[in-house]
Amino acid sequence: MASTTTRPVLIDIDGNIATLTLNRPAKLNALNYETIDELQKHLDSIERDEAIRVVILTGAGEKAFSAGADIAGFSSSVEAGVTTAMREFVGRGQALTRRVENFPKPVIAAVNGLAFGGGCEVVEACPLAIASETARFAKPEINLGFPPPFGGTQRLPRHIGRKRALQLILTGEQISAEEAARIGLINEVVPASRLLARARELAATIIGKSAIAVSACLASVTRGINLSIDEGLAVEANQFARIVHTHDIREGIDAFLEHRPPHFNGH
Repeated sequence: MASTTTRPVLIDIDGNIATLTLNRPAKLNALNYETIDELQKHLDSIERDEAIRVVILTGAGEKAFSAGADIAGFSSSVEAGVTTAMREFVGRGQALTRRVENFPKPVIAAVNGLAFGGGCEVVEACPLAIASETARFAKPEINLGFPPPFGGTQRLPRHIGRKRALQLILTGEQISAEEAARIGLINEVVPASRLLARARELAATIIGKSAIAVSACLASVTRGINLSIDEGLAVEANQFARIVHTHDIREGIDAFLEHRPPHFNGH
């Protein structure tokens, strides 16, 4: 995906789908502060736009989804000391991955190349992820002398298990897209030529469902996964209670009983 603009993040809205493209291909789409801040601004505007139902997040060029944090950019924050490093670097990165993880609309990572470090942490935060067969994943922060700071030490073990996660985190070794799918880091692997098309197919399937039900599912899973089963069930019940009086639940049930397709309106 070539680009003719210098904006660090491109946005393309096509019907109900917004595609965000990390646009620093010469830097392997590394996440500098400007890129992180611009991603947050786009997510803010997308959340306010009721017409947009699904977000696809990908990278410009053929080599990388994102190589991770921009080392040259954040090194000065580390040199400035703990307070600055935590505010400018760790705080910013964790705020981005938390925003993606808690976003009320599905974010599908379309991983077109390497996803290392912070790039891998963004993939971990996305509810869904599809990767090109050429994609590769790694946690190389250990080689730079620090632990993953954008949530990688917390989300990765929850996704793939403690031992698998620690092997990746402590060695910095790379894994293939096929291995990432096998261990549960991503959903599926497709040919590079099919990546965005497959992401859009998945988005279209979700768009056919009730928007409020999709949001409730996202919230139930994301908020409940780290709770006890009883606390998680309470979260699930609260999300169900939110939609009991909506049009969409009545429409879904009526359509089932009348043997016809439902016509949801998101309310």
